[in-house]
Amino acid sequence: MKKTIFLILIVILAIGCNSSKKELYKTTDYFVNSLSTEYESYGLMGLKYSKTTEDGVYTVFPMGRLINVKIKKYVENDVYESLKRDLLRHYKNDTRVHNVYICQGGTIMIDCRN
Repeated sequence: MKKTIFLILIVILAIGCNSSKKELYKTTDYFVNSLSTEYESYGLMGLKYSKTTEDGVYTVFPMGRLINVKIKKYVENDVYESLKRDLLRHYKNDTRVHNVYICQGGTIMIDCRN
């Protein structure tokens, strides 16, 4: 019985985490796409286009042709490394994205510069 409850809890947590990442990917995809269809660049005022996921975990905003992804709570560096790897996998075959990296400010940048 305890194993069943534990497994159900794990599944619920996994689904919750995946929905947060799905929303993050949907948001970053929106900005990546807009840089190839709608905007040449968001300029320095990209913060006004900022979007936060419904669960409040991630904030995403464009700056120029970069897309900034910030985790809204304190986390260790390995969490940012893991998110960077996930985003690199997500954009692996997307020629509009040239790089995904962790910048000195402790956020992740998706580089869409030409």
